[in-house]
Amino acid sequence: MIEILLLDLDDTILDFHKAERIAVAKTIRAFGVEPTEEILALYHRINKAHWEMLERGELTRAEVLVNRFAALFQELGVETDASACARDYEHNLSIGHYFLPGAEETLEALQKKYRLFLVSNGTASVQKGRMTSANLYRFFEQVFVSEEIGYNKPSKEYFDACFARIPDFDPGKAVIVGDSLTSDILGGKNAGIATVWVNPEHLSCGDIHPDYEIEALSQLEALLEVL
Repeated sequence: MIEILLLDLDDTILDFHKAERIAVAKTIRAFGVEPTEEILALYHRINKAHWEMLERGELTRAEVLVNRFAALFQELGVETDASACARDYEHNLSIGHYFLPGAEETLEALQKKYRLFLVSNGTASVQKGRMTSANLYRFFEQVFVSEEIGYNKPSKEYFDACFARIPDFDPGKAVIVGDSLTSDILGGKNAGIATVWVNPEHLSCGDIHPDYEIEALSQLEALLEVL
């Protein structure tokens, strides 16, 4: 019987794509680049690739935060200060929040039945700002942000560190829920716990196979009732 839920934040609870677009647009406009749809899509691809390199241990967090903007401006042929741009972006991203449909109501319901913990690879200052804005801390016993833990999802070390901080943790009664195959689902498999993939676009899972799949967090409560 499941008792412990490890929940991802971005694109599981909060709409990160919307927040990212708004923050990137505001940031690069301040650096003289008009945020067209093509440029925003280019940033999204570059950013995703850089975070996947972090997950594989190929880049540090500090390198990701700056290098993604350096790569973007290089592609655009624009000379600017990528470090300054990265700082402005982190500030813009930390302001405000956007819930995915039904996510807040789902957390309200889940909190009454399960022990909730948040697991995120995001930057600590950004996640704290967004969680405070969304009043999310009230739902979780603890929040585990990789920058503070010292390891990143999907590493076993990250999950071992989280589990050590959870009183009476039993891996057989835990499940991780998230949208990222390479971070959340692979991480859960590395840690030996059940996995639920949030897959609204019905993408193929490739070589990483989740134990369960849902379209949105709002479907989680019904799934857990039959596990």
